[in-house]
Amino acid sequence: MLNGNIEKVVSHAVEWLEENVKKANASGVVVGNSGGVDSAVVLALGKKAFPDSTLGVIMPCYSNETDKKHAEKVAEKFEVETEVVNLASTYDEMLSNVKYTDTAPDLALANIKPRLRMTTLYYYAQTLGRLVIGTSNKSEITVGYFTKYGDGGSDLLPLGEMTKYEVWELANYLEVPDEVINKPPTAGLIGNTPDEKEMGFTYEELEKYLKGQKNNISPEVVDKIDRLYKANEHKRNLPPAFSISEIII
Repeated sequence: MLNGNIEKVVSHAVEWLEENVKKANASGVVVGNSGGVDSAVVLALGKKAFPDSTLGVIMPCYSNETDKKHAEKVAEKFEVETEVVNLASTYDEMLSNVKYTDTAPDLALANIKPRLRMTTLYYYAQTLGRLVIGTSNKSEITVGYFTKYGDGGSDLLPLGEMTKYEVWELANYLEVPDEVINKPPTAGLIGNTPDEKEMGFTYEELEKYLKGQKNNISPEVVDKIDRLYKANEHKRNLPPAFSISEIII
């Protein structure tokens, strides 16, 4: 837990964003505003770092209408410039032009949505000379609970070393709207299934795992997290490159 260090964490996170954006010769940041707690915290940090050049993009795609309302409330709360890009027709157009949609796994179809969102964010970032700031946290990254080249596609990850519980702490400190903090987290890709149901364990159990308290959770959950960590290693690393160093001397 962040405990008494929360003010220092926020200050250093803002400085870190400023330094890295400047290092890239960029002028500000672009963030996907989903209406969830992670994106709300990232928007708040981005706004502190770049008061005049933080853009939040709301990108509904057959999404829960409540999420859009929460995203708008977050944008209003932190006075963030906002663009709304409805990707539903783009999604439909893509499905009308690819094969196997009748037999494709639900996840293959659902993952198109975050990949369309990533494309949209980079469009705005390149147009405005900014960086895309990701919203994934350490808990999700550990078990691969994100879409490769979707919400996993970004330039900087301010929450990448913070657990979900630490993100909730930050959200309270930054005064993210209560309804955003308190609603059950969901990726919103297949229906409105809560994250914990999709993962098969709770964020509390994952928190204990990450804090080295494996004895306080069931062996079955430990085994499942271990397996997810190993299976999703490819999501956390660059693709392996074929090496010619031993062939060409």
